[in-house]
Amino acid sequence: MSSIEIETYELFKKHFSEEEAKTVIQYFEAKAEEKINQKKDIFLTKDDKVDLIKWMVGFWIAQMAAIIGLYIRH
Repeated sequence: MSSIEIETYELFKKHFSEEEAKTVIQYFEAKAEEKINQKKDIFLTKDDKVDLIKWMVGFWIAQMAAIIGLYIRH
């Protein structure tokens, strides 16, 4: 347990039984773990980053070609 968990546990122990305090802490831990797992799906993976970089470079090259084409035309 981390220090914040111990402090919370001690606080709950004052108002609830020891078993109830443990149950509340376990509930919070489970909810936090669930939230973390949900957020993992949102983050980019390495493959996503590589694809993003490829698209950015491709877009940059296309923009440069368009700009050069405009200068050559005039």
